[in-house]
Amino acid sequence: MINKLTEWGRALADVFMPRLCPVCGKALVADEPYICRGCLAALPRTHLEEVDFNTMEQLFAGKVPIERATGYFYYQKSSPYAQILYDIKYRNRPQMGRWLAARAAGELRNSGFFDDIEVIVPVPLHPSKLAERGYNQSDYLARGLSQALGIPVIDALKSTRAHGSQTRRSATDRWLNAQHTYALRQAKASQIENKHILLVDDVVTTGATLEACTHALLTAPGTQVTLFTLATARLD
Repeated sequence: MINKLTEWGRALADVFMPRLCPVCGKALVADEPYICRGCLAALPRTHLEEVDFNTMEQLFAGKVPIERATGYFYYQKSSPYAQILYDIKYRNRPQMGRWLAARAAGELRNSGFFDDIEVIVPVPLHPSKLAERGYNQSDYLARGLSQALGIPVIDALKSTRAHGSQTRRSATDRWLNAQHTYALRQAKASQIENKHILLVDDVVTTGATLEACTHALLTAPGTQVTLFTLATARLD
């Protein structure tokens, strides 16, 4: 009975305050929590997890040792799908990120991409940025993956200085901006030693942030790092 009342309440709310798909702008129906079925079906999936030495892995080759890397869907600034990232990051919709990450984990599970991953670590925000935004979108993504995979999340990294948005910076500026910005939380070091870590962020473009975070994680003895992002720019 309670579930029925919840469904009726949601349906009533959708009449007076319709929830909209961030991609196409159409009203969502009750069984579409964040994105409409049509836009989900057309999500520009990368399938990079199926490609040996894929373009995302090539981005880090010779810079930092990683095991594997993939992004769930392609990001293009001009694409309507970019609105998903914008909403998650800037419009107080981190739960959409958690939901979509859990969905991604379900799709990728049979590919073997998550095999032997032991802990999940989100890219951190500086405390000043966290206070301003109110949440860390990468942490929500990590929690969604953890929910689907049953792998624990450990906040093993910290941002040691506020570095501002990377959005309008050149590739070189992004790399310079990210250097010496992240460090291992020494109190958490023992929890990731000799572990295969899944490092999680919302999007990869130049790879500067993930590179800096990977270097920080590898200061813990015996660690291995695999990268997952919700989205990735086309890197080829």
